[in-house]
Amino acid sequence: MVIFTGSIQHSAVNSGQFDYGFWPLNSPISLQLPPPTTKGQRSESTMLHTLADVKTTVYGMATMFLLSKPSNDFIPLGEYPHEHFSEDAPCRLIKGFQAELKAFSESVKARNPDLKVPYTYMDPKLVENSVSL
Repeated sequence: MVIFTGSIQHSAVNSGQFDYGFWPLNSPISLQLPPPTTKGQRSESTMLHTLADVKTTVYGMATMFLLSKPSNDFIPLGEYPHEHFSEDAPCRLIKGFQAELKAFSESVKARNPDLKVPYTYMDPKLVENSVSL
């Protein structure tokens, strides 16, 4: 569960947030007035007064950019640059895990050309081994 939460689940939640949230109207950093409760009751002026000022919005966009940016020391899921395991059993399990990840990555690549918007967020080659900031 810890490995899943720190890698796969984090990637599922984090990877797409920039694509969706960088447009300030999709996820405003703050609201200066309460959001509307009924459709058609607000004017453009009211909406503009509801959204945060430009400076606050830019700070929010910069934060979203920094949190979504891949880390400089990115290590894909299943890759272990330091040799922590030398016994045969763990090494065999790691190789099996890496083979499963490779097969899944190939299935993602095979599926994506048929999609209008390719879904790459869960491709094991793009999923970080752990949460990294």
